[in-house]
Amino acid sequence: MIDNPYIDKRKFFDNGNTRNYEFRIQQLKKLKKSIQKYEDDIIKGLTLDLNKPIFESYTAEIGIVHQEIDFAIKNLKKWMKPKRVSTPIYLQPATSYIYPEPKGVVLIISPWNYPFQLAVSPLIGAMAAGNCILLKPSNQSKETEKIIEIIIHETFPKEYISVVKGPGSKVVTPLIEDYRFDHIFFTGSVSVGKKILELSAKHLTPVTLELGGKSPTIVHEDADLDLAAKRITWAKFYNCGQTCVAPDYLLVHESKKKGLVEKIKSYINIYYGDNPIESQNLGRIINENRFNRLIYLLEGCKVTHGGIYESKDRFISPTLVEDINMDHPIMKEEIFGPILPILTYSHISEVINIIKMNPYPLSLYLFTKDKEVENHIIENVQFGGGCINHLISHVANPHLPFGGVGFSGMGRYHSKYTYYTFSHEKSIFKSNNPLDTNILYPPYTEKKLKLAKKFL
Repeated sequence: MIDNPYIDKRKFFDNGNTRNYEFRIQQLKKLKKSIQKYEDDIIKGLTLDLNKPIFESYTAEIGIVHQEIDFAIKNLKKWMKPKRVSTPIYLQPATSYIYPEPKGVVLIISPWNYPFQLAVSPLIGAMAAGNCILLKPSNQSKETEKIIEIIIHETFPKEYISVVKGPGSKVVTPLIEDYRFDHIFFTGSVSVGKKILELSAKHLTPVTLELGGKSPTIVHEDADLDLAAKRITWAKFYNCGQTCVAPDYLLVHESKKKGLVEKIKSYINIYYGDNPIESQNLGRIINENRFNRLIYLLEGCKVTHGGIYESKDRFISPTLVEDINMDHPIMKEEIFGPILPILTYSHISEVINIIKMNPYPLSLYLFTKDKEVENHIIENVQFGGGCINHLISHVANPHLPFGGVGFSGMGRYHSKYTYYTFSHEKSIFKSNNPLDTNILYPPYTEKKLKLAKKFL
């Protein structure tokens, strides 16, 4: 590599350049200005990579990033301020503080499905926390990758933030093996996440893994079917189903299946028309390999709507499949495409057993008016986060942490949670007593032990 992207940043960080508030705020404002400058180019890149509708490009990629930057600028001074915490009486007189400080040089590895937002959102938190950053965008979304590189290299000195490009395994593996990053933030598949974790163990580098999983949507017998159908159709086929928090499969009460399916079909028609391949509101599959994998998953499925595809255009129509066996490949892995398997249940207990066959989903969605059912699912199913009577909207709330559990990931981010992910909270105890007692010090006596027991 020309100019070592790690060594340059280590020197820049060790010299204290990123630590003060004024520097961090200035850099965040520069990033916002640059994104505004290249907004049309970002949208163009997303169109070329994913045929992403402009509305989706702005709301899910650009607008949410602006929200993250504005939220960080507004709250950074409060986040940076040392926090005084209580001190037990037996340690008095004294004061105790938590000082958030930057971790150092961090590596951010982002995916192709939301190639701009999932690169820049963690970047914002890392900048706010005062780190130097090496950013590795996905090389599968090549046009967006180019725009990210232009924005970063035009806006920031390379010793502060830079972009490294190329195939993930060929670039990321030697970086993690050769250098000790102070934090690694990865968004992507479970299989690659395991590899990142394995590589990072060599240097005891902490990691955040934002992975995926089979996120269920439950429609209970008391649900508003029209509302459920409207929102399920939107969330499932948003970004052509290539969303880590998309509803992966549907669990509907057997008494409501027919009505719900008919309403979903109706909303597919409303959203995408009679001939979805001509719709300007539906994206495309990212590449040929992903397309072929989705077609393979359809083999042996009972398609009750859609199932139309065009390999040249990497187009797959919004597709519903029913009567699926849990041993079918489509129920063994995250779909990540515009295919929705529909299963039924008769009692809510069955739902939990089905979900446990694909444990630790990244998200879970439940449509019900029954508070007891709501509490039962929340308290008895382990999942990253989710919505009641809605879908995917929890990721848009900057006050909520986002992240998985178990196989769907580790760590949290979004807004202040990203800031603290990229910060070390340093604990400080300050004694305010110039005098001293001999209780703590040898020789230990029965009297001292009695006093210790009394206080502790």
